[in-house]
Parts: sequence; C-alpha cells; structure tokens
Amino acid sequence: MTRILTLAYCTVSYASFVLTFLYAIGFLGNFGVPKSLDSGATDPWPTALAIDLGLLSLFALQHSIMARQGFKRLLTHVVPAAAERSTYVLASSLALLLLFSHWRPVGGEIWNVQNEIGRALLYGGFAFGWLLVLVTTFVINHFDLFGLRQVWLHFRGQPQRPLQFVTPILYRIVRHPLYVGWLCTF
Repeated sequence: MTRILTLAYCTVSYASFVLTFLYAIGFLGNFGVPKSLDSGATDPWPTALAIDLGLLSLFALQHSIMARQGFKRLLTHVVPAAAERSTYVLASSLALLLLFSHWRPVGGEIWNVQNEIGRALLYGGFAFGWLLVLVTTFVINHFDLFGLRQVWLHFRGQPQRPLQFVTPILYRIVRHPLYVGWLCTF
C-alpha cells in the first residue's frame, strides 16, 4: 500500500510541475493566463518591488535549502527516500505558483518592439528557450530529474542505482544547455 501511495503522491507532484511549467510560459510571455509578469500595475512601484523581491527570495531559499544533502537526509525521515526528489519538485512548483499568484507588476515600460520582424524574432527566441529547457531535461534524464524514475523503481521493488555521469548531445556543445534555454526564454 505504501508503494501505491508513494506512486500516487509522486504522480501528483509531477502533474504540479507540468501545470506550473505551462503556466510559467504564459506568465513570462504575457499571454493566456489571468495574471502575468507585466499585468497592469496595482501598487506603488516600491511596494510592488518589495513584494516581488520577497517572492523571488522565497523561491530561491526553497530551491537552495531543499537541494542540500543535510535537508534531504532530514526530509527522508518524513517521506520515503524514493519520494524525496518528487517532494522537491512539488515544493518548487508550489513556490512558483505562490510567486505567480502574488506577483505585483512594477509598471512602466522598459522597451517596446513595434517592428513585426523584431517581435517575431523575440517570440521565436522565447519559444526556442522553452523548447531547449524541455528538451534538455530529457537529454539528462527527465524522469530522474523530476523523481519519476526513483518512485517507479521503488514501486517495482527494484534497487535505486545512481545514474552514470555522461555528457550527451547538447552538453558536448555547451556546458549547461538548460541555462542557455533559460537565458533565451528571459
């Protein structure tokens, strides 16, 4: 029964990632979501900036603290070891959803591209960045990165074996293609 519950929990964690990933595309691209990065400003800019910095700091702290080995050891006293990575994914997704829901646009316009070709190039770079981020997760083992491999092995009663370090496809061209994808996205 514990294995089934762990599998269900990790499936929900992964589903939260997928929904957060899709929402993030709309949030950063300012389309298809009720509230985006550049929605109209509602607060004075110093207040909005303070709230946004707090939200970004909360996400950064969650992301950094939960990645530490000491925290992982403590966490596995609460959740099965196979669910540790999925718990990290769920917490990261929830932290981002909190950021999205409480974000306060600062207002103002930094730049505006009126040229259709320029606009198409920028949106093309944005789309390329998101695609590169997604593809890169599969290149380095998407299922391990998001905790699915670990919980699947646990569910089947198989031992956890660490993955071998490899430098596949994109990693032979650039040191960190995932970061390049994020750079293109932003």
